[in-house]
Amino acid sequence: MVVDNDYMMNENCPFCSLMYGSDPREFTRIIIAEADRLSALVNRLTGSYRPPAMRPLNVHQVLEHVRKLVSVEANSSLVITRDYDPSLPDVAGDSDQLIQALLNIVRNAVQAMEGRGRIVLRTRIERQFTVGNHRYRNVVRADVEDNGPGVDDKIKEQIFFPMVTSRPEGSGLGLAIAEEIICRHGGLIDCESEQGSTCFSIYLPVEEG
Repeated sequence: MVVDNDYMMNENCPFCSLMYGSDPREFTRIIIAEADRLSALVNRLTGSYRPPAMRPLNVHQVLEHVRKLVSVEANSSLVITRDYDPSLPDVAGDSDQLIQALLNIVRNAVQAMEGRGRIVLRTRIERQFTVGNHRYRNVVRADVEDNGPGVDDKIKEQIFFPMVTSRPEGSGLGLAIAEEIICRHGGLIDCESEQGSTCFSIYLPVEEG
């Protein structure tokens, strides 16, 4: 029922071939598609507030888009493992915004590990789960787990605050934007971290018919 595949960045894997020039047309397609997505996203996030363009979507499609982007950016020391529950129902969401939220989280993991380590993308269904003041019959959970050094205890309680970062070159905005996007979707994001294991979990309600 659960799909579990290792995806290691090396010259033999399909997406690494993009970096080695064997399929420049596919590499160009990814760049153009990502530029178009970011342009539309910036217009929505920086203009007057508009709610997400909610449509039924499969969270695995969002995760796979993020995985492909990070795979192109990463080096040969990064391993991405997928642990998906294929029985998950669709959720209502804005695909571009959810891609950005998860991309920020995954990139944060890559940076925390300095590009070397393992990231697990995991999905599960949670039943009878409360978000805010509402209890949902079903909620889709998407995890991004890494085996990096863990979140600094000094910032653990403020990790989703704007301008909070443990990296001198960091903006401190990526996780804050991710939380804002998930909140716009009526969802929840949290983080559990210790030395050698950090897991960000996103919870998105399933529409009740």
